[in-house]
Amino acid sequence: MEKVRRPTHAGSWYTNNPSKLADELEGWLKASGTTKSADVRGVIAPHAGYSYCGRAAAYAFGNIDPTNIKRVFLLGPSHHYYTTKCALSRATVYKTPIGDLPVDLEVNEELEGTGKFSWMDFGVDEAEHSMEMHLPYLAKVFEGYPIKVVPILVGALSAENEAMYGSLLAKYVDDPSNFFSVSSDFCHWGSRFHYTYYDNKHGAIYKSIEALDRMGMDIIETGDPDAFKQYLAEYDNTICGRHPIAVFLHMLKNSSTKINIKFLRYEQSSQCKGMRDSSVSYASAAAKVDA
Repeated sequence: MEKVRRPTHAGSWYTNNPSKLADELEGWLKASGTTKSADVRGVIAPHAGYSYCGRAAAYAFGNIDPTNIKRVFLLGPSHHYYTTKCALSRATVYKTPIGDLPVDLEVNEELEGTGKFSWMDFGVDEAEHSMEMHLPYLAKVFEGYPIKVVPILVGALSAENEAMYGSLLAKYVDDPSNFFSVSSDFCHWGSRFHYTYYDNKHGAIYKSIEALDRMGMDIIETGDPDAFKQYLAEYDNTICGRHPIAVFLHMLKNSSTKINIKFLRYEQSSQCKGMRDSSVSYASAAAKVDA
């Protein structure tokens, strides 16, 4: 029986008009000037409303060559539901205004068989936006190519569990027909986010935020999950997809395929100049096989 996860954020976080959405995505993909490469096996991309991050996200999704990919693993943080595990979706299909993405039930079963995964309630699945915001881009990029998705909600994991899930999922990295879409925004700055770290040696607040984000991005590019953990412990940067990113770093570290992450775009929702301002940062990266 078909169990549909509806695009609950369509009409608010992004348009629910199919032709308008397709045109927007196409425009952003074209403007990014990215080149499709079969060596790109994963992306890190933001998950805010498209009016904020649609353009930045294109710099990640524009690198995807859909030709040989059969399956996309989605790793997204949990914003509303507290769990210390990773959770799978009970849906059989994820709908978007521009095409439906069937869930890979076989891989779900395989993952359930490890005894390490829980299941999301339908309400949790539909309330969460972190993976949904990647779906229209995936539907667009894989238009005409039948793919399945494996949505994994990544909870508030301990460092040990990040490593455990990373080593457990690493075998999927070695299959070139698998792709990985990792969902994260970067710094959420301002009193409304309870985070106002400011190092004035960089000048304006927004420049301090960028320096902090870029420090984290550089560490992610090294592929070292322990260094990333250390950075977060030291600066507590409000990177909401810290756990999905850490799991992904452990996956790459444990796989026999050498893959490097490279950030290709960085933006902020606005430039903070005073302590009453606030902003969210968006960074897009591609994970590419080291030739």
